[in-house]
Amino acid sequence: MQHAPAFDRTLAVFTYGFPLDALIQALKYGHQLAILAPLATALARRVAATPRPDVLIAMPLHPLRLRERGFNQALELAKIVAKNLDLPLPPHGAERIRATAPQVGLPWKQRAGNLRGAFACSLDLQGKHVAILDDVMTTGTSLDELALTLRRQGAREISAWVVAWTLK
Repeated sequence: MQHAPAFDRTLAVFTYGFPLDALIQALKYGHQLAILAPLATALARRVAATPRPDVLIAMPLHPLRLRERGFNQALELAKIVAKNLDLPLPPHGAERIRATAPQVGLPWKQRAGNLRGAFACSLDLQGKHVAILDDVMTTGTSLDELALTLRRQGAREISAWVVAWTLK
């Protein structure tokens, strides 16, 4: 990495590879919602021993993508994790205010520009430890851009929690 990310630490349960990649794709694109509970439970178990955040924020989808997909997999995962760990999960903790091309289809070098200015947050996070939850981390660009937005709202510490991490 040329620059440190805006989040302080990353915690992943799995490596993004077979068979997990097929499971996550079935969840996101095949609406196989039964996959949510085992993935979220594994994540909750993994993060339970880490420093407890003040608030959990799910990676937001733009309203157009949400309408297209029908659900936000990160939010659905976060609901289960928040319940298991008794963490606050504001329903609109952050918003994606700019429609962007899917990161999965972009070369790694173009991903940062694709997301610049894509998020907004109106929460007062002054001095809080925030955990961002997403399904997969590839380059960390989405998490980094959201973390920058949360830092502007006063977040003191930001943890990135993901189900799976793609190894380069």
